[in-house]
Amino acid sequence: MDIPMKTTLSILFAAALSLSSMPAHAVKWDLSTMTCKQFLESGEDNIAVVLTWMDGWYKGDEDNAIIDTEVFIENAKKFGAYCGKNPTVSVVTAADEILGK
Repeated sequence: MDIPMKTTLSILFAAALSLSSMPAHAVKWDLSTMTCKQFLESGEDNIAVVLTWMDGWYKGDEDNAIIDTEVFIENAKKFGAYCGKNPTVSVVTAADEILGK
C-alpha cells in the first residue's frame, strides 16, 4: 500500500513541529531494519523521534546545539517523499540517500 504524498508530507510536517511527549515505556528500534512503510505508519511521536535523531546524527559535530527548523522541515519533507515512493527501503538507507553521510 503506497501512502499518498500529501498524507506523507502532512504527517511528517505535523510530527516535525510537534515533537511532543515521549512514550511512557522504553522502546528500542533498529532503524537499519525498519522499513520506510513501518516508519510512516509508526505514529507522529515515533516519526518525530526518528526525524530528530536523524537530524543530529547526520549533522555530526557541526552546529552542535542548533536546530534549524527550516532545514529540519525541508529534510523531513524530502525524507517523507522518498519513503512514500520506496516503502520497502530501510530508514537508514533512506536517510543516507536524503541526508548523505
